[in-house]
Amino acid sequence: MLNVILSIAGYFLGCINSSIILTRLIEKKDVRQFGSKNAGFTNTLRSFRMRTAILVFVGDALKAAVALSLTLLFAPQALYFVAISVIIGHNFPIFYGFKGGKGVLVSIVSILFCDWRVGLIIFAVSVAIMFISGYVSLGSVIGAVLLPIMALIFRFGDIQFLLFSIVISALSIFMHRQNIHRLLLGTENRFGRRKSGG
Repeated sequence: MLNVILSIAGYFLGCINSSIILTRLIEKKDVRQFGSKNAGFTNTLRSFRMRTAILVFVGDALKAAVALSLTLLFAPQALYFVAISVIIGHNFPIFYGFKGGKGVLVSIVSILFCDWRVGLIIFAVSVAIMFISGYVSLGSVIGAVLLPIMALIFRFGDIQFLLFSIVISALSIFMHRQNIHRLLLGTENRFGRRKSGG
């Protein structure tokens, strides 16, 4: 029962969308009306001031950290379930018509809590690809594809962690399906450009 309660709480924590809340409070605008229309950190960074984007970054990372810290304290066996719940809450928030961000930052924080080695590698590889290619989405997708492979390398035989990794990877790829389509067509926006599809 505690696992279920923590997972539900994790979902609702994930539903707290820092991008929507902070752009309204600070910029007096709705992030969903700018850039890619996505309610996440990257679109906030592209469309508004750095200060606002940094606060969104902190807010999104913090909600995942709070949910997972409480889980480790009271029910560590539920860590994977709560991590997935927070990501789902961020991606599909009930408060905002189930339209949220793409969950990259929340996913990275979740992976770090579950295995810091895998999390650091995924983060480093994703950021490197983003800076080399100029495509945030490409770094995110490659990081997602790499996650189950890292799970097999670092946690070989740990079926729970592997399944957790596959679920997070699948969620990230699903959320980036339009970006993948644009990458294949060569029409995806590079980082820093403020266009309509991002």
